[in-house]
Amino acid sequence: MNHEHQNDDIAGGQAIIEGVMMRHGNKIAAAVRRPDKEIVFQEQDYIPITKRYKLLGLMFIRGSVTLIEMMIIGMKTLLFSAEMAMTEVDEKPQGWQIAFSLMISLGITIFFFIVIPAYIFSLLRNVIANIFFLNVIEGCIRLGLFLCFLGAMLLMEDMRRVFMYHGAEHKTVFAWESGQDLIVENIRKFSTRHPRCGTSFIMVVMIVSILVFSLLGRPDFLHRVLYKLLLPVVSGISYEIIRFTGKRKDWQWVKILSWPGLVMQKITTREPTDDQIEVAIAAMKKVI
Repeated sequence: MNHEHQNDDIAGGQAIIEGVMMRHGNKIAAAVRRPDKEIVFQEQDYIPITKRYKLLGLMFIRGSVTLIEMMIIGMKTLLFSAEMAMTEVDEKPQGWQIAFSLMISLGITIFFFIVIPAYIFSLLRNVIANIFFLNVIEGCIRLGLFLCFLGAMLLMEDMRRVFMYHGAEHKTVFAWESGQDLIVENIRKFSTRHPRCGTSFIMVVMIVSILVFSLLGRPDFLHRVLYKLLLPVVSGISYEIIRFTGKRKDWQWVKILSWPGLVMQKITTREPTDDQIEVAIAAMKKVI
């Protein structure tokens, strides 16, 4: 899952198929364990668009821009990892197959996490008088769907391995932030749950959306869907909250705010094996 990466003293990354992508400063590196056990790399220097254009780097704007940018980078890295993790007998997917799969995935995401909650909202808006309570109900429905989605992924062996690499990524970032030498023995003792994780970001988005959409009254179904699709302010505010709390994770009230996201990471992270930690270390060493 993505972390916040804008400052040079902050590192983060993403779990990919049989590997880890790390980013620090203007460097990005992905390390993938091939079926023959060799670790292969994809490296690039990249200056975030929020640094290249001052307007896009302004507070509350940079969050949406960074989210889109990291989704694009993350998807490219994920495709690289999928190719590297294939055995010689696996058939490489064609470009149109990848594009079609991405469109289907996007459509399913919009349907389950935007369309269905908006439809339920439209059914309840004339029954429930309190607009804030109405948005809380919609938020709980969206959270329930998300938990079901995560639960379904846990049934897939490949996704459980991705969650283990996710844990390896978090442990390695924690070790580096703590000034520890990047060796398996040091990294093993750290937590798999990190406050800057994308899972925590999703939880913050859900909470912020309840507050923001409570200000928009009782729109009909179509307007509700459009608001959800076209309103970047939610991700902008959520990004600033994650950015703030990530730097102050030792503060007591920050720990309380971070708790829901950390609990969610009990699903999206798993204890990694030593060889998975080695892959995370290899990726980190390429960017620091």
